[in-house]
Amino acid sequence: MKQLFIYLLATGFAFAQNANRNYLSYTKTNSTLEIKTTDGLYLLKPYSENTIETTFIPNGELFDKESHAVVLMPQKNISKVTETTKTIALSTKGIRVIIDKKPFKISYSYKNKLLLSEKNGYSKNENTQTIDFNLDPTETLYGGGSRALGMNRRGNRLQLYNRAQFGYSNHAPLLNFCIPLVLSSKMYAVHFDNPATGYLDLDSQKNNTLAYETSSGRKTYQVIAADSWTDLISNYTALTGKQPLPARWTLGNFSSRFGYHSQEEVEKTIEKFKNDSIPVDAIIIDLYWFGKTIQGTLGNLDWDKERFPDPTKMIAHLNAKDIKTVLITEPFVLTTSSKWQEAVAQKVLATDASGNPFTYDFYFGNTGIIDVFKPEGKQWFWSIYKNLINQGVGGLWGDLGEPEAFPSQGITAKGKADDVHNIYGHNWAKLVAEGYQKEFPNTRPFILMRSGYSGSQRFGMIPWSGDVSRSWEGLQSQPEIALQMGMQGMGYMHSDLGGFAGDYFDNELYIRWLQYGVFQPIFRPHAGEAVASEPVYKDIVTKAKAKKEIELRYQMLPYNYTLAFENNQKGTPLMRPLLFEEPQNQALLNVSETYFWGNDFLVHPITSPGSTEAVVYFPKNNNWFDFYTDEKKQAGTTATVAVVADHIPVFVRGGAFIPRIATIQNTSKYALTNFDLHFYFDEKTPKSEGQLYNDNGTTPNAYEKGAFEILKFNQVATEKDLTINVTTTTGKAFQSAEKRMTLLVHNLNGKAKKVLVDGKNASFQTKEKTIEITVVLQQGKPNTIHVQF
Repeated sequence: MKQLFIYLLATGFAFAQNANRNYLSYTKTNSTLEIKTTDGLYLLKPYSENTIETTFIPNGELFDKESHAVVLMPQKNISKVTETTKTIALSTKGIRVIIDKKPFKISYSYKNKLLLSEKNGYSKNENTQTIDFNLDPTETLYGGGSRALGMNRRGNRLQLYNRAQFGYSNHAPLLNFCIPLVLSSKMYAVHFDNPATGYLDLDSQKNNTLAYETSSGRKTYQVIAADSWTDLISNYTALTGKQPLPARWTLGNFSSRFGYHSQEEVEKTIEKFKNDSIPVDAIIIDLYWFGKTIQGTLGNLDWDKERFPDPTKMIAHLNAKDIKTVLITEPFVLTTSSKWQEAVAQKVLATDASGNPFTYDFYFGNTGIIDVFKPEGKQWFWSIYKNLINQGVGGLWGDLGEPEAFPSQGITAKGKADDVHNIYGHNWAKLVAEGYQKEFPNTRPFILMRSGYSGSQRFGMIPWSGDVSRSWEGLQSQPEIALQMGMQGMGYMHSDLGGFAGDYFDNELYIRWLQYGVFQPIFRPHAGEAVASEPVYKDIVTKAKAKKEIELRYQMLPYNYTLAFENNQKGTPLMRPLLFEEPQNQALLNVSETYFWGNDFLVHPITSPGSTEAVVYFPKNNNWFDFYTDEKKQAGTTATVAVVADHIPVFVRGGAFIPRIATIQNTSKYALTNFDLHFYFDEKTPKSEGQLYNDNGTTPNAYEKGAFEILKFNQVATEKDLTINVTTTTGKAFQSAEKRMTLLVHNLNGKAKKVLVDGKNASFQTKEKTIEITVVLQQGKPNTIHVQF
């Protein structure tokens, strides 16, 4: 460690900061260390032992204390300040900040490992304010929001200006989510706490420099560190907020397209799902619900009664079938809209320099934009949502929230358009989430949005990757985007399954995209009208293949809902890159073609037509077993696996517990009265554990309210036997019911000679490599299953 430290100091880390910045003095007030220099004031504030914030306030400027990202309250009494003749140090048990007095320099370390240091620190020219840092020549960088650039984003200068790119494919330098966060393979992150537009330069000049560039706003950043990737993301989401546990129905199948033109079309589509016995939980209605045409109708935000003559009755009928109705909305009110005069009269729109409604032209027409930062704008927008929710609407979709068009001349209650551009979608989601909390406190909201900011996950935002092209190249970019966003706190990033833009017709592509969709956060086929997105409108063969994937999605609900719970508690992404498991394996730092679904599935999407084989690396900690055949793959090896049409390559970790249920028509039928628990025996894994989280699927904060149960599984294996224990923990407000569990132990290869359940002989069935044991789980009573070899 000492040699590494000396090496780093000998490289770029040794450079001093701005030569014109000289140390003057320091003071410590409460939990903040203030460093006075000749050109300004540094404020250093620890939030935790793993997170510290640094702010620079240039002489003559006032400190803007408002953060749109941070929600964590700083812990007290966790740091100390020490001074020598040459340095000042602010230290917690984890992070240590060293300020060299002359020449002035700030560096950050974690548990005696140097992370990074300011290079010039803060500097300013005529148009740009910059904060820059020295980088280790070897580190890999991630972050910057939603983009398709390859997992390692070092070498790119990333624009921070949320912008849609219609029909993008496998290369997209700028998309709808720009998050000013950089994560390093050295297990630290830097979050630049300023929503203004700008750039993140990830060493584009190849001089080992990380730079944040902006035209205005705060000069504040947080350095976050950890011992593992899961802990790093947990620390970041502790800082910016954890994702609320979504309603269980959001993990089901959606019927969605651009768009359903009439009430009749909506009802007919859902009837097709029922007739074909294809599971479905919701239908998403695009912009035709408020107008017959794409252009000229944004801002009506009320039903077109000619096409939807009785929406209340329609929604009631759908709710009776346990189908949620989700409606699109946009933040634009066109001057041709039926609500234009109302919006002007109630002063809910962004203004121009004269205080008049700011209007401009874009694709949909001449428009104004709702000021979601203004109390009147928030209340007006929420009143529309409130009426729709009271009408029975089960979910809300916020589209075009980058905003798609908002010229710089616009002015909001929080400042000019460019100052708030990147937090528009963030605050839009916030007003919806807060409205639900206040007026519908017993509902977990569904908030589908394509644009946001650091910490948007805490509002329950469900993001998607925008208008991806319906092409193999479009599919190729989706795992990377989802993995990157999961690392940045947005664990539910997903794609329009099948692809959105274009009229390319390819059933192989459609099925491969759905096969990937089973193992990503939200299962929502969606597309333009040229090619149907719903399986019920496909040919018989394609429909049958799609149905099989949707049924598997529902069978995996117990596992997937437990992943959602883990994300809610720890911030852990549902999709995880391989580098999470082997952070020192250089070969994995840029891999997105294979990923983890939760902890226990290894998934390799097929993203090229006609594929017959794929090269897959199997992480070293466990052996892996083919999900469909139980074929064993050795830990720490790379193998060429055969690819078949029926499914993508998916493998289960040795020692894993995978809970599953039988297929259900929708999540309203979900129950654990009867469920299967698949255990994957692995001689390389003599001990392992797992869990299954359960609640009613609807109550907000059910875990915190004690309205939950958790089934814990653990196993110990020897050469002679296997022992599996099942225990159930319930919250004080949950009544656990008796459950009939079928335990399926994979890969025993005929070893089982005898089975005891709670000390009594039990019958079991042997099917090839698997044995099946039925166990009755009773409230409060642990169960022990003992398999003798």
